[in-house]
Amino acid sequence: MIKYILVLSFVVLVSCNLSQVKNKTNTKNKSARVVDVPVFDADSAYYFVKGQVDFGPRVPNSKPHELCAAYLADKLRGYGADVIVQEAQVRAFDNTLLNAKNIIGQYKPEVKNRVLLFAHWDSRPFADHCEDVSRRNEAILGANDGASGVGVLLEIARQLNVKQLDYGVDIIFFDAEDYGIPDHIQTDYKPDTWCLGSQYWGKNPHRKDYYAKYGILLDMVGAKGATFYQELHSLQYAPRLVRKVWNTANKLGYGNYFVYQKGGAITDDHVYVNKYLNIPCIDIIQHDPSTSSSFGSYWHTHDDNMDVIDKATLKAVGQTLLEVLYNEK
Repeated sequence: MIKYILVLSFVVLVSCNLSQVKNKTNTKNKSARVVDVPVFDADSAYYFVKGQVDFGPRVPNSKPHELCAAYLADKLRGYGADVIVQEAQVRAFDNTLLNAKNIIGQYKPEVKNRVLLFAHWDSRPFADHCEDVSRRNEAILGANDGASGVGVLLEIARQLNVKQLDYGVDIIFFDAEDYGIPDHIQTDYKPDTWCLGSQYWGKNPHRKDYYAKYGILLDMVGAKGATFYQELHSLQYAPRLVRKVWNTANKLGYGNYFVYQKGGAITDDHVYVNKYLNIPCIDIIQHDPSTSSSFGSYWHTHDDNMDVIDKATLKAVGQTLLEVLYNEK
């Protein structure tokens, strides 16, 4: 009898230990990452930012604008995207007709389940916040305000070509975003003078009945020490996506960049994508509460050059975005 009890106790003990091991294994599996997420190459992204800036200001109707458009389309094609260059004439606040080009890179265009990633690629035709009044009518390089978001998305495109996703991705570089009414010119207010390229695309998408599960806009995502607050329109359109992106960034250790605080309500490309196509979108955009503009001291000045760009910031944004994309269910 005693021997039977001892044997039974041994069996129970072994069973309990095996159960504990199994539970630990299950817990470990649950906490494991869903897939092996590619490593975002900040050096590559920096190279793509510089590649745009080297053309000079990318203002519509200029030669640098034309050359950079070809560069961006060729890069996307080289990274396996099916490219459409959507050409349009859009009217600026001063009635200037701008020859705009929205550059669209499609991955798996035949798949209905899609995600949209976008940034603007043009640069500001005015340095309206420049301290030197005599230079306010000169175009700026727009290293951060324009080129940084595009640079991150080109590196994303490079990764998508190496490790494909199960769903479709569209990368759009919108034009004529930064041709809005300048602050240094006295003129009557006109609505919707910003984001002309995305307004046109929203009314004339490259595919009939186009829809994406959600959209993520990158704008001014490369400055040293940048902080990204939760933009108010984004919280209105896609609060779950905001939480997902910010939680992902913080889990990766980028909490010093992605701050759990509310920023302003920014009229940016995501507003018009949501307005015209009802795609829930968020804007990852720098917010600097220490400046009057809330964007940074370089904003809309000639200081927005490559000296502003920091690889660590590009890495924080790019790796966060890759983590979200490759763990999308």
